[in-house]
Amino acid sequence: MTANRSFDLAVIGAGIVGLGCALAAAKLGKRVVVIDRDAQANGASVRNFGFITVTGQARGEMWRRAMRTRDIWADVATDADIPVLHRGLLLAARRPESVAVLEAFLQTEMGADCRLLSRSDVRADHPALAAPELLAALWSPHELRVESREAIPRLAAWLEARHGVTFLRQTAALEIETSKVVTSHGDVEAAAIAVCPGDDLSGLFPYRIAAHGVTRCKLQMLRLADPGFRLTAGVMSDLGLARYAGYAALPQAEALRERLQAEQAAQLAHGVHLIAVQSADGSLVVGDSHHYAPTPDPFAQEAVDRLILDEFEAVFGRAAPPVLERWTGTYASAEQPVVIDTPAEGVRLVMVTTGAGASTGFALGEEVAADLFGGAHS
Repeated sequence: MTANRSFDLAVIGAGIVGLGCALAAAKLGKRVVVIDRDAQANGASVRNFGFITVTGQARGEMWRRAMRTRDIWADVATDADIPVLHRGLLLAARRPESVAVLEAFLQTEMGADCRLLSRSDVRADHPALAAPELLAALWSPHELRVESREAIPRLAAWLEARHGVTFLRQTAALEIETSKVVTSHGDVEAAAIAVCPGDDLSGLFPYRIAAHGVTRCKLQMLRLADPGFRLTAGVMSDLGLARYAGYAALPQAEALRERLQAEQAAQLAHGVHLIAVQSADGSLVVGDSHHYAPTPDPFAQEAVDRLILDEFEAVFGRAAPPVLERWTGTYASAEQPVVIDTPAEGVRLVMVTTGAGASTGFALGEEVAADLFGGAHS
């Protein structure tokens, strides 16, 4: 089927990083094919919050990538008819140490256009956050929220219809040779190849992946019934201040970590923090936890879900609505947040090795396309 087809770029993997590479190359006028072993999006790109998170990303390159990706998402969402369900971030601070971290964050360049809201401001403008011990909340205007399980298929369909990207589904990439991908449905010729394996650590170039110390992270997620209120933005709790590098690297975060260890050791042990976002039908996507292993088990622990729900109830000051869905996801994880490797001439291995694919994938795609085809990226 593909033996006589040739392309400028072959992308292996139709997750958000692969789609980001495809979009960037297509915008340069390149002929692009995306090869994926599944019939539809099924991995981390559709098992997450759909929350394009800028605020809290690691200072420097990751934060700049998130800002650029947010801008691309805003343009793509309009063109591809992907609804943006809400905008912005509210990070609830329930401890004085958390407020100190947020005040320090606002003094950095990453705090531009963000504000620290007082308790009365939150009560007046965001009444869903009803925690009795709420002291303040960080407001960021930068974030966007889409429904992942709908947005990724729409993005792929738009790439095909608008940019002429070819998709080869249910097709395994078996081997890469010079300017060629050997697949389960024939060879694909391509001047350049971007391998975007997600958390497949043992497929193509496993030795290069292993050299970067990549493992896998399992997370637990829930969908809750409509709580009867509407969120004006995505919500996080101050547990996130100990996980997100843009906050956690600040000197003021050390005192917060000590207090969290004393008060919420179980949540820290299971990598629990809170993100809550709302879907068009009013239901809430809530999570998550973090457990690391080369092959994480597929089983969700009720005790871990309870830790997530406890944090939800602490922030919102009310009982959690009934759980409608539960699922687990996995993503690649390493000490460095991004891997861009060159296993062969004209070939790039591209992985987001933290839970920020949706938040940085478009900018990463621009970097890869500029590297392979020349020119500057934004």
